[in-house]
Amino acid sequence: MTTARLPLFPLNAVLFPGLVLPLNVFEERYRALMRELLRTDESEPRRFAVVAIRDGLETAQTAPGLPDQTKLPEKGPAAGFGPDPLRSFHEVGCVADAVSIRERPDGGFDVMATGTTRVRLLSVDATGPFLTAEVEDVPEEQGEEAGPLAEGVLRAFRAYQKRLAGARERSLTTSELPDDPSVVSYLVAAATVLDTPAKQRLLQAPDTASRLREELALLRAETAVLRHLPSLPAVELTRTPTSPN
Repeated sequence: MTTARLPLFPLNAVLFPGLVLPLNVFEERYRALMRELLRTDESEPRRFAVVAIRDGLETAQTAPGLPDQTKLPEKGPAAGFGPDPLRSFHEVGCVADAVSIRERPDGGFDVMATGTTRVRLLSVDATGPFLTAEVEDVPEEQGEEAGPLAEGVLRAFRAYQKRLAGARERSLTTSELPDDPSVVSYLVAAATVLDTPAKQRLLQAPDTASRLREELALLRAETAVLRHLPSLPAVELTRTPTSPN
């Protein structure tokens, strides 16, 4: 396995390979991360690892809170993640490539990043101005019957998306969907309205076929539920919500 040490950006969300991640960076620990990335030559990828938070706070507290009104808020790169940050994060994350980093007058950053490959966290280092992690690549295996499963998932996803769009036949956000099974699996995982644990299970599926099988079951279940709910707005497929950090 190939290992690397990368800056770490924990979120209350799951990033998938091929998906776009906009970030509003305002905390000092993540400002420091972005300043470090800006030192990388523009001809080189500005990579960092995004990992979903299992137990902890995406944004560090800035004032005393319940239950102890006298306890001062934590500071430093691991604030909100406990004495062993590795335990606060899900094991599998995604490498992000910062396509654009724009510094604002207030010192924060507007960042647009793209997910590239999956990685597994081996260790987390909190001794610097921001968290870093030792990670190893998680290869993407196709598995058996990935092609036919992708076709079934696309059919189920179109039915699900129509339910999301509602009875007024409003236009969907995409007219063309890919046919590569792994791309389909990640796109559908990102676009389906699921909680973080469910999305994390999809990210760390052992192979593409396993991910597609789980998505097929989830889409059928979600579509059945949507039949009994009021119309909901369609979601954008290639972008995760902006994360305020």
